Amino acid sequence: MKVKGLRWWVVGLVALAAVVNYIDRQAFGALWPDIAQDLFPEMDKDGHKVIFGTISTVFIISYASGQALFGKIFDWIGTRMGFAISIGVWSIATMFHALAQGMLSFSIFRSILGVAEAGNWPGAAKANAEWFPTKERALAQGVFNSGAAIGGIVAYPVIGLLSTFLDWKLIFIVVGALGLLWLLPWLYIVKSAPKTHPWLSEDERKYILSGQKNQDIDEDGNYDDGYVPDTGKLLKHKESWGVIIASAALDPIWWLFIVWIPIYLSEVFGMNVKEIAFSAWVPYVGAMIGAWYGGLLAQKKLNFGWTVDKTRKYVITLGCIVMIPCFILLKYPGAPQVLGVFGVEESAALTMADPQVKKIMDNDAFKDLKSDKHFIEEIAGNSTDEIKSNPRFKKAYQSAVWETPKAEATKEERLLPKYGPPSDSGIAALASLSKINNARNTAALIAVVIMAILLFGFQIAIGNIQTLPSDLFSGKIVGTLSGFAGMAAKLCAAGLTLLVTFITAGGNYIPAFIIGGALAIIALLAVWILCPKIEPLKPKNN
Repeated sequence: MKVKGLRWWVVGLVALAAVVNYIDRQAFGALWPDIAQDLFPEMDKDGHKVIFGTISTVFIISYASGQALFGKIFDWIGTRMGFAISIGVWSIATMFHALAQGMLSFSIFRSILGVAEAGNWPGAAKANAEWFPTKERALAQGVFNSGAAIGGIVAYPVIGLLSTFLDWKLIFIVVGALGLLWLLPWLYIVKSAPKTHPWLSEDERKYILSGQKNQDIDEDGNYDDGYVPDTGKLLKHKESWGVIIASAALDPIWWLFIVWIPIYLSEVFGMNVKEIAFSAWVPYVGAMIGAWYGGLLAQKKLNFGWTVDKTRKYVITLGCIVMIPCFILLKYPGAPQVLGVFGVEESAALTMADPQVKKIMDNDAFKDLKSDKHFIEEIAGNSTDEIKSNPRFKKAYQSAVWETPKAEATKEERLLPKYGPPSDSGIAALASLSKINNARNTAALIAVVIMAILLFGFQIAIGNIQTLPSDLFSGKIVGTLSGFAGMAAKLCAAGLTLLVTFITAGGNYIPAFIIGGALAIIALLAVWILCPKIEPLKPKNN
């Protein structure tokens, strides 16, 4: 039996693995408001954020170690069994999340998940190098990266829907089972590498292998004779460091959003799990389009006769140029001038940002009332005393727990507006609750659209950065370099994740966005300076 276009079936399965990968990892962030309330009811939001950030950092550090480990594993046992081990272990680890009882147990299960999920990326790079000629690799990488974006798109709505019927523990079991199901078609279809696969037609086999020019330096038709340096020699090439540094700078941008989008939407715009589920997917639409566009653009330029060097640098630069202004714009989604363009009254925009109003809007005791149309109509236009005497408001107010300063807080800190119950001015603002909700929803929509454009640019750039190992070296060492680059990227992402935990205290994410813009510039410089010419490398003369 011969299967036409078998290479696209293979990359399609790898992309599907990325979809499953993102559903599994995003479940934790999407469900965190419920998990935090269930396991840590005595803590405030900043305390919940520290726990979430710590567990997420453990996950990313484990992910970083898994990148280097699985890079070697894939080069050692091959793509077929490498993916089987990676996805099998991470699926079981996801299901074990249902047994977590606190920060330690969650950290252990997230650590196992991180190590195993890391195999997805060096595995994809190696599958790309094995199954695609040079001119199709950026597109194939785009297909794979779009799987990650699609996973981000579907993860939140799927989890939000499941949360309507199941508690968070059962949801982890359900999403973990998806990976075990993926193993069935993978082991059936991917029987071997293209050189010996029985389903591959001779025309497609020849097309794949003859197009891997950097794999066949002496042009004798032998796929395995390319430049395969040992690890020490690999790291002596400045181009290897260009790949590693570019990945280490750019990849944390992705993690900045996949880790913190749910918390950002909850903290800044007061969204609950279901609201997050049906908003947090929007940025991934931009990422999906960017993954496809970056691949198609690179393929088009190569077909026009552009060199690999010129093509990669052009597309990577374009992606970074899209990203950088978006980091600046993320400072302004709630600004009255911006909201006014979308028909939001200035008074509503200012009231939305009032700390006394935020106390009520962000308090768990009011999470149902603030979206209840009947209650909104009932108190519309009422005076402060009338709102206070409303039975439903009184019940929520009496059950609310207000943030209090720590024992060691200074006198000035104790007077901060975020502490204690809301003032009468905050309560009075509820008379225009529908306008406040409209301002918040509009600001959130602006923010997620900006994020979508930003992640569009990110995927344009990262897809071409991820093809650089196969542009520079033989397929036998691609997994190793991809693993090193991935490990560096995840270590930097872990550092940024932990840093964000502290620099965003009180819901101010502007410092995090400034860092993101700087990282995009560093990635761009690494490619241009350390990779002066992107082409198959040759041994260095000692």
